[in-house]
Amino acid sequence: MAEISFDDFLKVDIRVGRITRAEPYPEARKPAIKLWVDFGPEIGEKRSSAQITAHYMPDMLVGKQVLAVVNFPPRQIGKFMSEVLVLGLPDANGDIVLVGPDGEVPPGGRMH
Repeated sequence: MAEISFDDFLKVDIRVGRITRAEPYPEARKPAIKLWVDFGPEIGEKRSSAQITAHYMPDMLVGKQVLAVVNFPPRQIGKFMSEVLVLGLPDANGDIVLVGPDGEVPPGGRMH
């Protein structure tokens, strides 16, 4: 992978948010869950479609804090507009596990 400068890194706005709502997304090409994530007063609530069904059910996600890229342009995923990219890591099987803080932090905090 190509090396980037610190200024390039600063262009990626990664913030912490709290999932306020989660719904199954059966119309998606690959199994997914629709998420509504609150990033606090500066950014507000944004939507995301996440392929995380191997480890999560919608009802277990509400209240969870996650990290997301908030400055990508919105992307149409089927009939759902995804406004942020919620971050995760693959487990041993390649299924996504969400990334979030170890402890409670205020919504909207920027990763650095």
